[in-house]
Amino acid sequence: SVAWIPSLRNAAMISGCAGTELTADERAFFAGKRPWGLILFGRNCSEANQIFDLTAAFRDLVGRDDAPVFIDQEGGRVQRLRPPLAPNYPSAAALGNIYRQSASAGKQAARVLSRLHALDLRKLGITADCLPVLDVPVEGASSVIGDRAYGLDPQTVSEMGREAALGLL
Repeated sequence: SVAWIPSLRNAAMISGCAGTELTADERAFFAGKRPWGLILFGRNCSEANQIFDLTAAFRDLVGRDDAPVFIDQEGGRVQRLRPPLAPNYPSAAALGNIYRQSASAGKQAARVLSRLHALDLRKLGITADCLPVLDVPVEGASSVIGDRAYGLDPQTVSEMGREAALGLL
């Protein structure tokens, strides 16, 4: 129990699951511990009805229709849903390239692309995307972010990230 740690008394937990269906152990865990949310990975997504059923089962077990279900659906190389579940979308860097040609066109592209993500996810019962990536790559740091970044400067990243967030809403 974490009851003796005041800052953790009302802590929220986001959990994952092993496959495309909840195991008996996962069902018992979710029903007993009632995590705040669920995060899905590629291993959890095979087809539309299966994903919808998985998200519904999670919400039923935790007893909350509004329990958030997350996924990392950015476009580019980080896209948990692939065709035919969702189109292959461009990376943040590709959108940043549009922004560098025309700030207004880049911001519109970020907003529209995020709206498309939201539409793809909502019909599957997924309510939260781990987008936008707001990292600003710096020289000498790990290259893990790479084309997941909208740009190399805070201004570009913040403007594009704001538009992406508005599109998701």
